[in-house]
Amino acid sequence: MPGGNVDGEPFAVQMGDVAKDLTAGTIGGAAQLIVGHPFDTIKVKLQSQPAPAPGQPPRYSGAMDAVRQTLAAEGPRGLYKGMGAPLATVAAFNAVLFTVRGQMEALLRSKPGVPLTIDQQVVCGAGAGIAVSFLACPTELIKCRLQAQSALASAGSTTTVAVKYGGPMDVARHVLRSEGGTRGLFKGLVPTMAREVPGNAAMFGVYEAIKQYLAGGQDTSGLGRGSLIVAGGLAGASFWALVYPTDVVKSVIQVDGYKNPKYSGSLDAFRKILASEGVKGLYKGFGPAMARSVPANAACFLAYEVTRSSLG
Repeated sequence: MPGGNVDGEPFAVQMGDVAKDLTAGTIGGAAQLIVGHPFDTIKVKLQSQPAPAPGQPPRYSGAMDAVRQTLAAEGPRGLYKGMGAPLATVAAFNAVLFTVRGQMEALLRSKPGVPLTIDQQVVCGAGAGIAVSFLACPTELIKCRLQAQSALASAGSTTTVAVKYGGPMDVARHVLRSEGGTRGLFKGLVPTMAREVPGNAAMFGVYEAIKQYLAGGQDTSGLGRGSLIVAGGLAGASFWALVYPTDVVKSVIQVDGYKNPKYSGSLDAFRKILASEGVKGLYKGFGPAMARSVPANAACFLAYEVTRSSLG
């Protein structure tokens, strides 16, 4: 029937857009991971090292010292430790992020093809942040355990992280068996969501704002790759600049012991870090996080935009 074709076209177009966002988001995420993971490893090591005893120096004096010690002890592979978990799920994470954002754009758009305002992109980013939190939490728990165990074990820590994990699946098995089953994999969901929602709102808002500034208006379709790299890099930096202390809290919660936890929750972790280390403690690893965010997100957004454009 003629009417059936007309009714089916919007659905077919919508499903086609979903498939394109899934594909482009997957490729963008892979680019982001390859470029950014070594920076992320150093960030987590700095975040999760125990506070030194009075009069004793910290395990790592800074980002470059952490790089040197990691290379000396584990070689270049040490900088990519824990990449198996995000590599296995990066497709799902970025596909969900960009697809949910794309679907929210379609909902907010007054008519097909009309560019969204910066405020609308902020709303799209926040919505995408809610969705990806449920994927990010278990993935990052596994990643953080693998990245942090060498620092904690060498410091003589008695937390569960000092257990020698053989890899991502070994971490998952341990948590499921010994830390409350599936619920254990979602330890740190509250700070994860408190990071992802405002962080992605800021990132997509800044990305759109910079693109519109560089394009001289709302039509950004003519921007070159250099402009997309600049917009993507600065957008990624805005994410961490806004929510970094939340990420520190998330990391310490996720590597905390199960049987004898140091922290009763996110607010307790925040208060204890502030009391023992001051504001500086909430910004441990900030340097490598920012150093990672610019090239990694530039790579992600560029790969996404180029792939999405090539798919039509």
